[in-house]
Order: sequence, then structure tokens, then C-alpha cells
Amino acid sequence: MVTETQARNAYDVFHQRFEVDEEAQAPWHGMLKPFLLAEDLRGKRVLEIGCGRGGFSCWLAKNCGPELTAADFSPAGVKMGRDYAASLGLPVRWQVMDIQSIAHPNATFDCVISCETIEHVPNPALALRELARVLKPGGKLFLTTPNYFNAMGLYRGYMRLRGTPFTEGGQPINNFVTLPRTLRWVRDAGLKLCHTDSRGMYLPIPGRPWTLADWLDHPRLLTRWLGLHSLVIATRPE
Repeated sequence: MVTETQARNAYDVFHQRFEVDEEAQAPWHGMLKPFLLAEDLRGKRVLEIGCGRGGFSCWLAKNCGPELTAADFSPAGVKMGRDYAASLGLPVRWQVMDIQSIAHPNATFDCVISCETIEHVPNPALALRELARVLKPGGKLFLTTPNYFNAMGLYRGYMRLRGTPFTEGGQPINNFVTLPRTLRWVRDAGLKLCHTDSRGMYLPIPGRPWTLADWLDHPRLLTRWLGLHSLVIATRPE
């Protein structure tokens, strides 16, 4: 069992290994951007939690104009984001915060964004309940997580049989998450689903880097449940 202090220290080390993703070019950010650009977020209260080193938060501040709070469990990640935003003169409020215990009252935000975070906490279902709690009625949640309902999930099983720990870049908590499981947590949190999707068909080959097979992303009706990168958009009923 990883303690809170151990987890925080490990995430600090993880973030300090990388630079700020200034263009926010991760696959999950690419899935989110068109939806967020289509939203009218200017002047609305938005929380990005699990913001990491803050690259996507700064993209939000530049392109969507919200009243933005960016939060992460890692003090090192938050400092990197704060410093980068300051260098650009972006008005982002930065906080160190646990997604399982969000330090804001009920119904605070018009929009909540969480990218690739709930799989790295001890209790993902609790994290979803917290995300729902701080949403205003009618507000929207934009959530991305890995989806191991595919060959990558089988590869994780293969690694477990071999006794090889699975880790995403050295992160201490790596829950086995699938899109159907994520959707159940979202519904159990009292949210109404608006949109789901997944992309990124990878072929794991032992001893080699994962291979992205774009041609497996079609037809979408068959493969939209099988991509490694999943997106869920949900709203809190009014």
C-alpha cells in the first residue's frame, strides 16, 4: 500500500523528469480540444484537476478564457505550471489538491476537466463523486482516462503473470481502468452521460515499443470502445 507521502513524493519526481507540455499535444488533449473550443467558457468558473505540469491549463487560459483554477496533487507539478503561466502573463489560480477531497464547496464550477488522473488515485469512484459534487447543476464534466478494454489490457495481464509490475512512466498507482468501468463510476456519481469515445489502437509487442495502428481505429462503430485513450463528457442534472 502506497502512503499519501510516498505517492506525493513519487509524483513530484515524475513531474520533475519532464518539461511543461507547452502545446498540450497529448492524445487525450487532442480529443478534448474541439469540444472545449465549442463550449462558451469565457468568464465561466472552470476547474482542471490533475493538471500536472500545467501545459493544458495554460492552453485553456489562452484559448477559452475561463475563470480557471488548476490543481494537482504534486506541489512540484503545480510550481512548474504556475511558473510557466506567470511567464506568459496568464491569470490562472493554482492549487495543490487531492482529487479525492476537493477543497471547494458543492456546486462551485460550471465546468470540471480531469485528464488521465482517476487511474492514478487509490479510489477512482470517490474521485468521480468529488468531481460531480463541485459541479453546478447543468455543469459539464470532461474526463479522460486510459481504457484497457483492448490488447493493452491483455498485455497488462501478461505482465502480471510474469510478475512484472506495470507502471505508466514510474507513477506509483496505476489502476486497471476500462471505459465501461469508468462509465459506471460516472453514472454512480449521479451524472448524465452526454458523449463517450475512445481512440488509439496499440499493438503491444514484448520487448518493443507499443505500436500505434491507426488503421484499427476504423470502423468507429466497432472500435470506439477499444481505444486506449477514452473520453467521457457528462453533465450534472438540474
